[in-house]
Amino acid sequence: MGKHKTITCISLIVWLLCCVPLLFAASAPITVEADHMTSLQEKNSVLFKGNVDAKQNDVRIRSDNMVVYYTAETEGKKQEVERLECTGNVEISKGGWLGTGKTMNYLEKDRKVILSGDAKAWQDANLVTGETIIYYLDEGRSEVVAGSGKTTTPGGKSSKPGRVKATLTPQ
Repeated sequence: MGKHKTITCISLIVWLLCCVPLLFAASAPITVEADHMTSLQEKNSVLFKGNVDAKQNDVRIRSDNMVVYYTAETEGKKQEVERLECTGNVEISKGGWLGTGKTMNYLEKDRKVILSGDAKAWQDANLVTGETIIYYLDEGRSEVVAGSGKTTTPGGKSSKPGRVKATLTPQ
């Protein structure tokens, strides 16, 4: 890769990370650490792979992999983040809030975060679990969806389909 392509790639990555409006404040620096990073310009994406750890202020996203997808560069229009996908051992934390799951998707157009795969969210001592937790950023609203499949007990008996569970701790 030539010097110009390297500078363009690094500039793009810095721009992408600074412009991801997911949970981050616009002005504070963002740090991302991973075992490997690949810019896939033909797919308008950047892949961070292995022990991904992204931080800004008190927001932290950790996962096995993170892919940032952005719009194609066109004349007169700047590139923008379209979506963010995290897979494997996903943890998102901010202050006293922690969310975990197998995957996390952020959709800029819909302004929502989707945490899936045995999703759990803690707010201090309170806990909610389900197959999927959807957070609508502009509405300040969340939705927890139960899994549709039945679980099997160790004795081989089928039990009720997955359910949403909440544990609320009075203060």
